[in-house]
Amino acid sequence: MCSSTKKAFFADYVFKVCENVYEPAEDSFLFAENLKIGEGEHVLDMGTGCGILGLLAAKKASNVLAVDVNPYAVWCAKQNAQLNSVRGKMGFLQGDLFASLSEEAKFDVILFNAPYLPSEAGEVDFWLGRAWAGGATGRQVIDRFISQAPRHLKRAGRILLMQSTLANVEKTQRNFAENHLNSQVVAELALPFFETLVLLEANFSV
Repeated sequence: MCSSTKKAFFADYVFKVCENVYEPAEDSFLFAENLKIGEGEHVLDMGTGCGILGLLAAKKASNVLAVDVNPYAVWCAKQNAQLNSVRGKMGFLQGDLFASLSEEAKFDVILFNAPYLPSEAGEVDFWLGRAWAGGATGRQVIDRFISQAPRHLKRAGRILLMQSTLANVEKTQRNFAENHLNSQVVAELALPFFETLVLLEANFSV
């Protein structure tokens, strides 16, 4: 399914990255550096890509479900799980956000390195583009995710969402609040050209 690959590295992990799959970049590594998973937690890695976050989570998690709309990403993540000896702790689904999950599926942690860049309509017409293209405001997928995620989050669980300031972080926090979730910035990284990557953590209001 994958005719050519690159390799990406994080800590002691090696990841193969197919040509139709998002290659880990600054956002992936910022997320990975700030990923804290508790022993025995059930984790959903939404938009898994090559599987980098899901594989790291699997080190401590009881199990990890990796989901991606891109069939090449699902295939690639499976190969990387095998390569990094965590295949037995991971499941994989192809689907658009939560569409392929049962209504009863709930998780302690939901991870999402969202497509957050403002984009033209045609940029989602190829698989790789769907990894980063967020529509005219960069919020098309983020808003859908926030509206759906709470029903799949355990009461004491948390969501970790990566986005850019180009997609209006304040709007994301308002949307979380409207869905009864508190949110805070837990990590950020300034990039050139007036853009900052922001990792948000959200959990249910007490």
